[in-house]
Amino acid sequence: QMQLRESGGGLVQAGGSLRLSCTTSIGAFNNYAVGWFRQAQGKEREFVAAVGLRGMTTRYQDAVQGRFAVSRDSIDYTVYLQMNNLKPEDTAIYYCAAYFYYKTTTYTLSDSPPYYDFWGQGTQVTVSS
Repeated sequence: QMQLRESGGGLVQAGGSLRLSCTTSIGAFNNYAVGWFRQAQGKEREFVAAVGLRGMTTRYQDAVQGRFAVSRDSIDYTVYLQMNNLKPEDTAIYYCAAYFYYKTTTYTLSDSPPYYDFWGQGTQVTVSS
């Protein structure tokens, strides 16, 4: 069972930046695609970004393209979500999630929550106007 732990959330003013981290102690993490999702109060969980093996492929939701950047450190088993130019509408609980990269033969990073097998507990991001 892979346990994921998010950190780095907090309160920031609009236009500010935060960097979220998703960590695990399991080396097999490097064989997993990792996604970031968020859920605002009263709304469904939505895809934000995902990163493939060794950070060679990435995928973003249109609303964050150009503002957010996802990366991973294979040595420390950590995936990052750098969030710049934050907006009040980015306020949500942010979750990281993972699935075994080779479970699909298409190797297209998934944006669907049910496709992900392991989830963290989430970290709150609040952007004030």
